[in-house]
Amino acid sequence: MPSGWLLRRSVVMWLLFHSLVLMTLCLHHPATSCSKRCYCSDSKGSFGGKTMRCSNLHLTEIPQDIPNDTQRLYLDYNLLNSIPANAFHDLPLLTELDLSHNELALLEPGAFRGLAASLQFLDLSSNQLTTLDPDAFEGIQARSNLTENPWHCDCRLQTALPHLDLEPVSLTGIVCQTSDPVDSGAQGVPFLLAKDLDLCVVLRKTTDVAMLVTMFGWFTMVISYLVYYVRHNQEDARRHLEYLKSLPSRQGKSEESSTISTVV
Repeated sequence: MPSGWLLRRSVVMWLLFHSLVLMTLCLHHPATSCSKRCYCSDSKGSFGGKTMRCSNLHLTEIPQDIPNDTQRLYLDYNLLNSIPANAFHDLPLLTELDLSHNELALLEPGAFRGLAASLQFLDLSSNQLTTLDPDAFEGIQARSNLTENPWHCDCRLQTALPHLDLEPVSLTGIVCQTSDPVDSGAQGVPFLLAKDLDLCVVLRKTTDVAMLVTMFGWFTMVISYLVYYVRHNQEDARRHLEYLKSLPSRQGKSEESSTISTVV
């Protein structure tokens, strides 16, 4: 009887322990094991770390179960059309990110947040990017490949590019398909190699004109106030002068009345 009770208790304890182990593995799965449908490998040596390949899987969004110890992530040849904010925030060891050959048209502000300290190479080539938002990068210094995109060259792009450490191939590979202003001469030429090309000059001229219009408006208001003030004061001065002119005549009549009273 006691042996049977001990046996049942042992079985129950074993089942509880087994369940606890399974729960631990399930909870730990997203952080250490490979994402579904992707292939992961661990490298040895000085370039060690986990590599995850999710190439050519027709993905329309970034996987949510990427291991947080991933160092190299390949998402090329998929159907991604945007990178949302904090997409890679939980990957502090990521050094290489390949997003080439997708349909990326939008990099939201904060898209690469959390990668400034680790990321060394970023491939955004062969996508549908037309412009860049500096807030998407948040200070990353990774070497970047931006070639083969339908760039719309304007002041915004001209301001954003100096914040990136571009690959040498990008010097000739960033070609303007459209530009603003249209007659800037930027279309069809490598944007970074075009000499004397300043797409912000029109914006600065527009700003200068707006400032001049504003200043002219204020100047007109001041002149109008001064004219009103002078005219108003002139009217007051005229009335005061007429009042002063009327004072001697009244005094003369008073003296004349006094003299007549004395004579009488």
